[in-house]
Amino acid sequence: MDALELSRNGRPLRLQPQPARVLATLLAHPGRAVTREELRAAVWRDDTFVDFDRGLNFCVAQIRSALGDDADAPRFIRTLPKRGYEFICPLEAVGGAEAIARQVSVAPEAPAPARRRWAAVGWIAAGLVTAAAGLAVFLLYRSPSLPVVAVARFDNETGNTTLTRFSDALTDEVVEQLTASGAGQFGVVGNASILRVARDARDLLAIGRALGARYVILGQVQSDTGGHVRVLAHLIRLPDQTHVSVSRTDGLSDASLPAVDSIATKIATAFTRRLGEAARGTLSAPPASH
Repeated sequence: MDALELSRNGRPLRLQPQPARVLATLLAHPGRAVTREELRAAVWRDDTFVDFDRGLNFCVAQIRSALGDDADAPRFIRTLPKRGYEFICPLEAVGGAEAIARQVSVAPEAPAPARRRWAAVGWIAAGLVTAAAGLAVFLLYRSPSLPVVAVARFDNETGNTTLTRFSDALTDEVVEQLTASGAGQFGVVGNASILRVARDARDLLAIGRALGARYVILGQVQSDTGGHVRVLAHLIRLPDQTHVSVSRTDGLSDASLPAVDSIATKIATAFTRRLGEAARGTLSAPPASH
């Protein structure tokens, strides 16, 4: 089995294991619809996974973020509603009989919205190797030189179960935006099972050891005055569990999915800046973001 590389402008990009395997499976069948059941069998196999649909949607969102793809106007991955996905970008075979290398060149395009401008130009290199049993694919998804930021599932502490969808969507959007803003600076892990456990069972040191994480993000959705909602997000350094930054949003009257994007942008922007300061050794006392 060959080690494959996902890169943009010659610089390796990091994908978590499950999104990496989803992309590899789509690349193995270019131009063909790959059903959700095929992806379940290839990526999750016989593992117990109680929320497959949400997990697959998260994986595709991570891939699109890495490639700079847009679900509404896809250049790489087309969604086939209720069926699956198709890798639609033309691939050029350049390898020999023993290994098939496929390269996708991405032409420059007009600037995207602010949080996706980093993905305007890029290219992907991937190699496939054939075997008697079929096609085996492995993606190199981790750059050991980059610090890892783990994002735990945001806790719904309001007592209102209808807000769990909001807190979960906010978790996923923070992961996506951090992945985009931190490209080349830090890696992001947000889909590991150890990050989805309840708060009272969460062990930050175990998260650091299991994921090789240098930082962890904890989030809380709380009841505010007047029936409003408050969102707190904490950036914590490991293993000393020191707070690096706190983002706080008070008086949220519209705790709906459209509000997720702006709150996640606020969190990702503040934490990316603080992580950059930490990397440069200029980190000061943690301010609270209001």
